[in-house]
Amino acid sequence: MCGVLGYCGSKGEYEEIRAALAATTSRGPDETVLMNTGNGWLGFNRLSIMGLTPDGMQPFRYGKKRTLRRNDQMLPADKSNPAQPSSDPEWEISLVCNGEIYGFRPIKEALAAKGYRFISDSDCEILPALYVEYGTDMFRMLDAEFAMILYDRKENAYIAARDPIGIRPLYYGYSNQGEIVFASEPKNLTRLVKKIMPFPPGHYYKDGAFVKYRDLSEVPFYRKDDLLQTFENIHDLLFQGVRKRLDSDTPVGFLLSGGLDSSLVCGIAATILDKPLQTWAIGMDVDAIDLKYARQVADYIGSNHHEIIITKEDVLDALDPVIQALGTYDITTIRASVGMYLVCKAIHEQSDIRVILTGEISDEIFGYKYTDFAPSAEEFQKEAQKRIREIHMYDVLRADRCISVNSLEARVPFGDLDFVEYCMSIDPEKKLNRYGKGKYLLRKAFEKDGLIPESILWREKAAFSDAVGHSLTDDIVQLAKETYSDEAYEAGIRKYHHARPFTKESLLYRDIFEKHYPGQSEMIADFWMPNRNWEGCNVTDPSARVLSNYGDSGK
Repeated sequence: MCGVLGYCGSKGEYEEIRAALAATTSRGPDETVLMNTGNGWLGFNRLSIMGLTPDGMQPFRYGKKRTLRRNDQMLPADKSNPAQPSSDPEWEISLVCNGEIYGFRPIKEALAAKGYRFISDSDCEILPALYVEYGTDMFRMLDAEFAMILYDRKENAYIAARDPIGIRPLYYGYSNQGEIVFASEPKNLTRLVKKIMPFPPGHYYKDGAFVKYRDLSEVPFYRKDDLLQTFENIHDLLFQGVRKRLDSDTPVGFLLSGGLDSSLVCGIAATILDKPLQTWAIGMDVDAIDLKYARQVADYIGSNHHEIIITKEDVLDALDPVIQALGTYDITTIRASVGMYLVCKAIHEQSDIRVILTGEISDEIFGYKYTDFAPSAEEFQKEAQKRIREIHMYDVLRADRCISVNSLEARVPFGDLDFVEYCMSIDPEKKLNRYGKGKYLLRKAFEKDGLIPESILWREKAAFSDAVGHSLTDDIVQLAKETYSDEAYEAGIRKYHHARPFTKESLLYRDIFEKHYPGQSEMIADFWMPNRNWEGCNVTDPSARVLSNYGDSGK
């Protein structure tokens, strides 16, 4: 991951902006730079993944169809004296981007054929040229995970944009002087703006307005493919999604829970790469569920496998830093983040890996345990659309923060744009659990390959926080009970009006959140919960453990 910041106006104080950028140094520990545009600031924290030379450092300055080398207007952010705006007449565009642009090499070749010139191997260097060539139409052309901020000096205009899933984070707010500010994380903005809000995925900002360029939750028609063709397309598109995400100039690792989704990502990657994968799993010291399944997959694919064992003390000690990193109070997000944060911390401390592939976004498309209760195909589809629209506030947020706070980059093959677009357009009648097994289409699509053990392919779904060990959640719930008496709980929840806590555990999370992000609860729409309007789903806990169909998931 990298970190970006754009202060879009002339009234910001250099020292405040420098401190704001420094709040996310973990996203990009390799180098930090602030650039004075003449009408504001662009900041960048670099985590070198593609194009590792100094020429790959951002912001990219661009003019007369070529990228310009860094000049004295770009100052390391630890300098005490602010940079002066450049008077270089050739400079037209400057840009910072936290992103991966898949298939950038053919685009670069096509631009070079038109006379554009580049100085690095960075995938993001093509973006200013694309903007010069296509303007804001460029955003719908990208196969990418990105959050970018661009300053066009000729128009004296800032443009910001975010990928359609929201895999790369971007937030915004307005300063006391009314100037808009963009940044990778809320912690960049707490001292710069009054109210922090997530930048809407699939939108760009220009001239004071947010414009939607792509919405993957919108499905204009359902495809007519039969089951066999559907299986083949799911299979091939996920293969392509994994293959794209293996392109890195730094070492790649894999989170392997032993569940269906992460196992498929690892199984596919193992067939593509000519060397053993580096896989990582985590579990509680007393009742880990996933570790044995992850080990089975690792043995099957021949990976170099690492197990991280955690204790009750590790879990409870992690709560405050996890919530500070996440910027959420959501119950299921925090529960699932504790294990992910700790395994990524171990990867950072014990290896040279910089890129991590994960299994997020499969559930939103193919269904959770609770979507077995969907009363109709139409309701299933509505729920999937809601989850895809909101995933940037939940599972995608979790993956980004737990990984980036440990100076790693997350890549999410199930979030591949072509894969999501196709799978969302499958007739939901086919996705309903009429087969006695959730995610039947995904499982069946990979049945013929033998990429992972058959027992894993057909293993029941278990939530990550539960599968790390039921004691993980139980220990946190017990801490909350010890923290709040019944009277303290009733008084505590009355402090909050938006997304009011409804258990002692949720009050514990909210109080910690407010310590770090006071008054900013609207960054998250609400609690992630099963659809309580469906029979069998009117529950007060987000864990699948409380559902009647949990069955063998916890074994």
